[in-house]
Amino acid sequence: MNRSGVPEPKIEYAPKHYICQRAPGQLVLDGRVDKPFWAVADWTEDFVDIEGDLRPKPAKQTRVKMLWDDEYFYFAAELIEDQIWATLTERESVIFYDNDFEIFIDPDGDTHQYYEFEINALNTVWDLMLVKPYRDGGPPVNAWDIYGLKTAVHIDGELNRPDAKNRKWSVEVAMPWTSLRECAAESRPPIKGEFWRVNFSRVEWQTEVQEGEYRKVINPSTGTSYPEDNWVWSPMGIINMHYPELWGYVVFADEEGPESFEITADERIKWELRRLYYRERNYFEIHGEFTTNVRLLMGDESWSILPKIETTSSLFQISAPSSDEKVIFCIREDGKLWKE
Repeated sequence: MNRSGVPEPKIEYAPKHYICQRAPGQLVLDGRVDKPFWAVADWTEDFVDIEGDLRPKPAKQTRVKMLWDDEYFYFAAELIEDQIWATLTERESVIFYDNDFEIFIDPDGDTHQYYEFEINALNTVWDLMLVKPYRDGGPPVNAWDIYGLKTAVHIDGELNRPDAKNRKWSVEVAMPWTSLRECAAESRPPIKGEFWRVNFSRVEWQTEVQEGEYRKVINPSTGTSYPEDNWVWSPMGIINMHYPELWGYVVFADEEGPESFEITADERIKWELRRLYYRERNYFEIHGEFTTNVRLLMGDESWSILPKIETTSSLFQISAPSSDEKVIFCIREDGKLWKE
């Protein structure tokens, strides 16, 4: 069991949300996001730094659209960029070594068994499944593939040409439910009114032109490139995408709605249990044991739950009733959250 501490994000619980409409017809992918297929979909808010308000707003705009039908979950991304470059051509490469666009999906919101997808401007992809977040012991399953995946990239400019008039690159992705439902509740696609937890990330490296090519800027004090920027749709409050509990809510709708979304009382109860999970893990790192002292973990802050904590020498479970008291929500030492 991974008994190390878990950094607690210093962020208000306010994930973004998006009402995902039904697709108007069949998508022919060419990477362009200005065609009639996408006209019915709204853009997300512009991406922000992964740490949210702790860091300046990104220098370059990124935004996303989503649609769905009976076969696919569709994504369109627009990345404003005057330096369009990519080097990796082999599938399953670590794509974020290039500038890239990334999609994260947790179908059932329990933070276990979720998907990560990365793509660069060469249309090279990396798709994998995480059994658990890295903080909880992982591991990533690189052999997992999204069968039937469709992707396309459009370059408004010229790839790997610093002297070109570059404006942006855009991405289209169609992920079939036949693959995505593997980790979903009841192993099925979503239905109208349900939500999945989703987030997006854009990795941006500092580059300069050397001998007519883009090169990552090297920090002379370390001899290595400067850290990349991470720009996201729903901010994490920590430089780590693998906190699925902080991803946005994507609500699946049709012509009958729903037209709006508010975070429910039960979702806030889950968040409070998650905060106690952080603190229980961090208590163990300091003291070498878990605690059943609820007040010690909760401190002087205001909470809506009266949790129960059960522990052994190496395990814990924290539980609290749902808002209607019909079920109990539970979280354990490896971050798994469920109801019973």
